[in-house]
Amino acid sequence: MKRIVWKFGLIAGVIVAGMMAITVPLCMTQALDFSISAAIGYSSMVLAFLAVFFGIRSYRDKVGGGAITFLRALGVGLLIALIGCAVYVVSWEIVFWGFMPDFADKYAAVSLEHLKAKGASAETLAAETAKMEEFKRLYQNPFFNVGMTFMEVFPVALIVTLVSAAILRRKPGLPAAATAMA
Repeated sequence: MKRIVWKFGLIAGVIVAGMMAITVPLCMTQALDFSISAAIGYSSMVLAFLAVFFGIRSYRDKVGGGAITFLRALGVGLLIALIGCAVYVVSWEIVFWGFMPDFADKYAAVSLEHLKAKGASAETLAAETAKMEEFKRLYQNPFFNVGMTFMEVFPVALIVTLVSAAILRRKPGLPAAATAMA
């Protein structure tokens, strides 16, 4: 089990961290719009966490003899997802602290520019500026930073894990076609 979990967890982590490493610099230089970057980011998370599906399937077929309960599939999937999330978080922390310690400043500036371009009122800009100042202060705390980064990716991983566990569960002794009809 360990080999399967690590293999698929690392695959998921490398994909999601790799896409983050590509899109964040493009977004910070404004070569890529934040809304497009977010769509690409969440799409790549779904793509990356398809490794959870394939990992559970591999576990079911190789270790479970073709059978797996929902709870066992959920457990395997969560381990794979947590490894993928950990790789993403560690990658972001390296990028943030090593190469982009001014990320929060740039993010705030770009966000406020977008609001100005949309014609936001002075009140809205003042309120958003206050929120961004608080965000920048909190984001310098490593615990907050890690928690925020984890919470970016984990909900996607959890949803993919739940769906995968539901799809891949199979009772012992039933052929694949019989489970699909049940």
